[in-house]
Amino acid sequence: MVPVFLDDESATNHYEGYCKTVLWPLFHYIMWNDATDGRREAREWNAYHHVNQQFAKVVIENYRKGDIIWVHDYHLLLLPGMIRDRIPDAKIGLFVHAPFPSSEIFRCLPKREEVLRGMVAANQIGYQTFSYARHFISSCTRVLGYESTPNGVSVDGHHCQVGTFPIGIDTDKVNQRRKSPRVDDTIKAIGDLYAGKKIIVGRDKLDLVKGVQQKLEAFEYFLSHYPEWHNKVVLVQATDPAISDSAKLETRVSEMVAHINGTYGSLEFTPLHHFHHFIQPDEYYALLSIADAALITSVRDGMNTTSFEYVMCQEEKQSPLILSEFTGTAGSLSEALLVNPWDHAGVAKAINDALCMSEEEKKLRHKVMHDHVISHKAENWAHSFMKNLMSSIATEEESADTPLLDTKLMYQQYQKAHKRLIFFDYDGTLTPIKKTPGAALPPNDMLQYLQLLCDDPKNIVWVISGRDQSALDKWLGGIRNLGFSAEHGAFMKHPASDKWINLTEHMDMSWKHDVIEIFTYYTERTAGSFIEHKRCSLTWHYRLADPEYGAFQAKECQNHLENAVLSKLPVEILVGKKNLEVRPTSINKGEIVKRLLAASEDADFVLCAGDDKTDEDMFRTLRKSNIPDDQLFSVTVGTEKKTMALWHIPTVQDVIDSMGKLVETNRS
Repeated sequence: MVPVFLDDESATNHYEGYCKTVLWPLFHYIMWNDATDGRREAREWNAYHHVNQQFAKVVIENYRKGDIIWVHDYHLLLLPGMIRDRIPDAKIGLFVHAPFPSSEIFRCLPKREEVLRGMVAANQIGYQTFSYARHFISSCTRVLGYESTPNGVSVDGHHCQVGTFPIGIDTDKVNQRRKSPRVDDTIKAIGDLYAGKKIIVGRDKLDLVKGVQQKLEAFEYFLSHYPEWHNKVVLVQATDPAISDSAKLETRVSEMVAHINGTYGSLEFTPLHHFHHFIQPDEYYALLSIADAALITSVRDGMNTTSFEYVMCQEEKQSPLILSEFTGTAGSLSEALLVNPWDHAGVAKAINDALCMSEEEKKLRHKVMHDHVISHKAENWAHSFMKNLMSSIATEEESADTPLLDTKLMYQQYQKAHKRLIFFDYDGTLTPIKKTPGAALPPNDMLQYLQLLCDDPKNIVWVISGRDQSALDKWLGGIRNLGFSAEHGAFMKHPASDKWINLTEHMDMSWKHDVIEIFTYYTERTAGSFIEHKRCSLTWHYRLADPEYGAFQAKECQNHLENAVLSKLPVEILVGKKNLEVRPTSINKGEIVKRLLAASEDADFVLCAGDDKTDEDMFRTLRKSNIPDDQLFSVTVGTEKKTMALWHIPTVQDVIDSMGKLVETNRS
């Protein structure tokens, strides 16, 4: 193990500051109410960033090829991204032990984008429950607009697998401790102290999310509405002092304890015994072993291993467990009596049910929980996470039915070619996809390399895009000797020409009226969606809509179009990235490529790059051509997709870098 050295100020502002006053409350659905002028928040964020950088530095310095990097919890959420920047092929896993809030809560975090980008750089992220994993995926789609599936998030050719890996405990160690002679002695002492009474046990840290206050309120409700248990039941509640300031909560709990004992107790009997200090392990395991029921009422909890330890300690007595449905272990212990801690009547009923439960039902419930705890030990959890991590990495590496672009071969063939045809899509190929179509400005380095490619007399370069003529003229019109095809092949403008040629001039466009009606119907019912009118096609965009609802509406719209329009009109639907486009069936990018190939039959090098389904028409046309495989480089941008392309390349930046290398190769 390699140590990471931090100065005191950074360590304090990181842990006591950003982790405990910003991330921890947010992840547990507690909103901040102590905002300042921003200086403290900036200082703590800088410390959080700095500490993550220090960890990244140590990891990078000690990394060896083939190593697996496993990052734990919310203290180091930026670390995967920092490592990925320096070691692109690193195998990185991240397990978040805390809950992950819904996207509506998480989006309140000022540094939400930085945190999500840091996390999603991991190959795999693990959570305790399915709901936490789902919340993370939803945050990625809603905050950053990333493409996602129920199993993960994809961004710039990288896929981050997101899964559920319920954590376990070291059952052998718990068994060893609970069977020690000192625990036996403590059990006898507790039994003598509460002789003839049913013992309900609770042990929690005294902070807001552990639900101690809710537990006491429910216990008071139980004593009030089930008077037959007076003088027969005691609640032994141990609370460990919280690291953060909990003075108000401590005062409130003390007042409630006094009130309950004053109302329902007597000189001979005290129904609630509260111990506000760290209890010794012997006392802890003795309490769990002698209990007639355990009561855990966390209002939000990432894991809560107390429930597992209780099940192990009850191997002989087999008493029931009352467990909050908001704990991370609730999904694993389905045979516990699951309760909503805010429902005092429901918790009180569960207490009564637990105390009245038959021995047969106790045994059945305990066996199911015990079997789970035994079969899901901490070592099994670690093995499961690592096995899935390696499997997901292998799947990503092999996902391409198309291999990674052999750039060395491409550069060699480019250099020796006499006549070259080069086709580029625009959005998602020469520039990253943006939330709004008008924001997809061309990167400066791409413009520079594109001009240099066009300056080479051996090259014939075309941008074949779904964009309309005005957009291409505006963004790329300054590039000399560049050919254009707009609206998926509806218009052409040859290199060194200023005239656009309309290839649909004699086509019937009356179908637009029917399509506009359908698109308008869904636009009115999908906030954030809009219609883009082109001369030869119509596009319905829903990138700014709610991601899940937008995708649902898109499927409904597609079905509507297929039933109402496709069956009677000569048009087709293109399903793009967050959009649906309707165009004439005879117009597509493949037809343009076919026309250009026919005009340049002597070309001995062809490069074609695109990223989505509309570009498959180009790849399909090229596959059917007579171009030798060693002279054809059809390249799809991104991974994990079915494609007609011969190669794939991970990101837009990789495309731009390859353009720059082509220019350098030709000069050398």
